[in-house]
Amino acid sequence: MKKEVMGLIVKREDGSEEVNYDNPNFPSYVYEGWIKPNVTWEKVPHFHEDLEIVAVKTGKMAYVVNGKTIPLSAGDTIVVNSNQIHYSTSVENTTATYVIFVVHPGILKSSVVVEMEAILPVINNPNLPYLRFRHINENTSEMYQLVTSLPDLRRDAFQITKKFFEIWEIILNQSKTYGMIDEESQTDLHTKAFKAMMYYIQQQFQNPITLDDISQSGNVSKSLCNKIFHKYVGDSPVNYLVDLRLRKVAEYLRTTSLPLSEIAAMTGFNGTSYMSEMFKKSFGISPRTYRKSPLQDAALEN
Repeated sequence: MKKEVMGLIVKREDGSEEVNYDNPNFPSYVYEGWIKPNVTWEKVPHFHEDLEIVAVKTGKMAYVVNGKTIPLSAGDTIVVNSNQIHYSTSVENTTATYVIFVVHPGILKSSVVVEMEAILPVINNPNLPYLRFRHINENTSEMYQLVTSLPDLRRDAFQITKKFFEIWEIILNQSKTYGMIDEESQTDLHTKAFKAMMYYIQQQFQNPITLDDISQSGNVSKSLCNKIFHKYVGDSPVNYLVDLRLRKVAEYLRTTSLPLSEIAAMTGFNGTSYMSEMFKKSFGISPRTYRKSPLQDAALEN
């Protein structure tokens, strides 16, 4: 595990997350985290082949999955399926704490039969972007206990595997209960367009980008481009671009001693003043103050 990015979201150029596994030879990541408004890991849309499972320990938060907001309270657990566009967000201007388990389904593939009968019908099901376990679900307590027990086992690959099989049994049974296994549906073209546009922004954020550029990268009209971004991230593509640039500014402030003028040029901002104005508006402090106290935005270690 890379400690410098513990608790943070590191994205590849295509918008998928580069998961910071606890062991580079075992695709599992367990972390006790927290979220509040305006931290850099809030509202960062991403996707990955791994499942993302979050059990809320205290407070309230939400996950946005493919544009749908799912509120979560203490005791709730959400399972985000493979390759779904998602992000976490705070609610009610409060802090929430949680346990997150990001795990690759390949751990379960003990045989081709298991893969075909018990894994692929879930992870390849477009009608199953997420599962939420809360007070009205009979499996809520067991799922919550399983997930919150993982931090003590995070470096034990065998025990994590054992727990994941127990978790998967609940997921599989719940999927069957919902009647979603083996249903067919067409691929969501909006999802493909959004991933293409997210990839384009990730590659070109240093350069001048217009709404027309973004929409063309997804082969959609400007009006549909706006609708798709509002669907998946709840904001306009232009604001998404600015938000990405600001996160890059924060990254450079944390990791380099470059002058603000160079950082502005490297992140696509037209001048230091505008960059500083937008940074303070987003994070509540100036870039200079942030650079002097980067730990205020660092994830807590276990």
